[in-house]
Amino acid sequence: MISTMTLLDAPAYNAARARRRRNYIIGALIFCLLAGILLFVFWDWPEKHRVDRFFAAIEAQDYPKAFGIWNNDPTWQQHPQKYVQAGYPYGRFLTDWDKTSDFGPITSHQVIYATTMGNGVLIAVQINDRKTLLPLFVDHKNHAISFTPYDIVQQKNALGMTYYQLSYH
Repeated sequence: MISTMTLLDAPAYNAARARRRRNYIIGALIFCLLAGILLFVFWDWPEKHRVDRFFAAIEAQDYPKAFGIWNNDPTWQQHPQKYVQAGYPYGRFLTDWDKTSDFGPITSHQVIYATTMGNGVLIAVQINDRKTLLPLFVDHKNHAISFTPYDIVQQKNALGMTYYQLSYH
């Protein structure tokens, strides 16, 4: 004989089980929300940190270390010809970044803005409290820093909120 279940045969309502299930769902939603917020806030953190380390080396006038960070190659001194062939040798790097560069002696920096762009992160750095921001690019694949053809200009909207406008040089 086949037994069939009707609505009258349904199991009794278990309030503790329903409350536990509701709490699990709420906890999972809160966890997902917090994970999303943290992911948004720290999305470009590795690239910002790399640029911070680069400028810390420049400020300490440790140019060989800075060149290694720039190229993501701490052992670059064992094969400097690689960077001569690539078009950005150490001598040119020194011209761009030492005390006699266009920036003068770099004594302070601040990462102002970062945004993911294509296969890397575009980062705006304020050097020595200048109003003009220096745009740099950190590649996701090789983690090397490079110059970028973009300019980043800080703007204010009608409500006084700051936003950043990108344009080509």
